[in-house]
Amino acid sequence: MLRRRRVPRLRQPQESRQPPGSPQSQKLRQSQGPGPSQEPQQSQQFPQSQRPRRRRRRWPAVLPAALFLLLPTACGGGDDGGPAATPSTGVPGDIVVASGRDVTGKNGIRQRLIDAWNTEQEKAGTGYRARLVELPGNADEQRSQLLGALQSGSAAYDVVNLDVTWVPEFAAAGVISPLPGSLLDKDVIPAVASTARWQGEVYSAPFNSDVGLLYYRRDHLRQAGVERPDLAGGLDWPQLKRLISTLDDHKPEGYEKGWTTQLAGYEGRTVNAVEAFASAAGGVFALTDEDGHYDATVEELTEGITELRRRTEAGTVLPDAFDSDEAASLGDFAAGRTAFLRHWPYVYPALHQSFPGGDRLGVTALPGRAVLGGQNLAVTAGSPRATKAAELISYLTGRESERCLLDAGFAATRTSAYTDDAVTCAVAAAAPSAAPTGEGADTVPRDAAGRPEYARDVLLPALRDAVHRPRTPLYGAFTQTFTTELGALFADDPPGDAELARRLDKALRRALPD
Repeated sequence: MLRRRRVPRLRQPQESRQPPGSPQSQKLRQSQGPGPSQEPQQSQQFPQSQRPRRRRRRWPAVLPAALFLLLPTACGGGDDGGPAATPSTGVPGDIVVASGRDVTGKNGIRQRLIDAWNTEQEKAGTGYRARLVELPGNADEQRSQLLGALQSGSAAYDVVNLDVTWVPEFAAAGVISPLPGSLLDKDVIPAVASTARWQGEVYSAPFNSDVGLLYYRRDHLRQAGVERPDLAGGLDWPQLKRLISTLDDHKPEGYEKGWTTQLAGYEGRTVNAVEAFASAAGGVFALTDEDGHYDATVEELTEGITELRRRTEAGTVLPDAFDSDEAASLGDFAAGRTAFLRHWPYVYPALHQSFPGGDRLGVTALPGRAVLGGQNLAVTAGSPRATKAAELISYLTGRESERCLLDAGFAATRTSAYTDDAVTCAVAAAAPSAAPTGEGADTVPRDAAGRPEYARDVLLPALRDAVHRPRTPLYGAFTQTFTTELGALFADDPPGDAELARRLDKALRRALPD
């Protein structure tokens, strides 16, 4: 039976959640991580005799310099985020681009691409100039700022850089305008391209993407006697658990538990849970239909919860993971407390700056399904320069620009950036290096064409196979409900999987009504 298509009533964003990076671990997460964090109100779920001993969150006494510089900014926005844009009148004029912080650092690749476009406009004498405004605050706060400003008309933004989960909400609210379908040509990775559409219309263009990956410590594996410490070919969860068992039997110095991730009560928990749910589903996975209506069953939820419980059992996960966001989990991994880390591509350059040489660090596909993240560019409905703003977006998301983004540490949205050696970046690199901290020589392992070494064989396949979080204009209500209800899984006296699934189903039906 077909459901009547309608635009759901939008809800106002909830109060922003506060950190304990996303990937959001500014600069490592900045605008890239999946969202801000908060201290969970419940302890993790395990029987009293099996529950991992909760440790007070501590930072390692000695942390590699590149990561130390990045991690303290994880709990909020940067201190130099620009103020809200002031209205500009007349055409031509300034095209104001509103975005979160650039994880590639001060004078990062986004700003340099905009500078290159401005140079072209100046030479052509068009009278247009793009201006980047970096919004302060975490992802939740940035979403609230943008939506409120665009609905009230209090800020004259022409282009907005949206998290992929925000596109349906901003489109349904009428604050962004449809774009030419030509922006999504066949070169755009299909899974990534689908984030740009809503209700059959193209509302945005993918700027940079993101996907969950598994980082691992080769040095830990060697110390534990693992014969083949290179896992570039990938592995499944049973293989991962066998490696963790070997590590537990032959503990490297400083090692505590096998893996860590982001399970605090914020978007990181939603991401990890969706990955578990999608892995349990096996084939096509979705909690909502194409119109954003809730479309799961209690049986499907039960299977997902069972998989999430298996992944987070006491014998494998670091206890601090239940309080961790992107920054905290990254710090634990860098300090050697775990051998495996689920994280995003943007930490690849920083990790290699902290572990130079390439023999201590590895990255491979996340076992099972991985969540797709990233940001898309959209033209605001109130822009007086909409045509030129769309031209700017076309430039920023074009083949050469995407190659620049890939070289700088982002996950590019176009296949050609990974596979076509003729596509190169003509934008000058930031001095003295392309590393996110801007310090020291470039330590990122690169292929013969200058791409990050893992890009073609690890990152591109991961993006192609990535799974979406629910696509709905009520995503804020979904993720708050999903995160809150699944917190019971990590409580002292957790419900059974079927009981928790029934609770979650009931709560999601309230949050996403037909």
